[in-house]
Amino acid sequence: MKKQLMYSGALLTALSTLLAGCEVVGGIFKAGVWSGILLVGLGIALVIFLISKLMGNKD
Repeated sequence: MKKQLMYSGALLTALSTLLAGCEVVGGIFKAGVWSGILLVGLGIALVIFLISKLMGNKD
């Protein structure tokens, strides 16, 4: 019975560690997705701004 309790405790510890690691990785990927979306949006805005400046000076 003592061995079974020891194995159960080790398994529970391993699972809780692995699940916490997955949660951290998931949070990092969510932050990465939003950062990527923000950077793409800023890049598109910059390209539109530059094109409008180049095209607007034809007086």
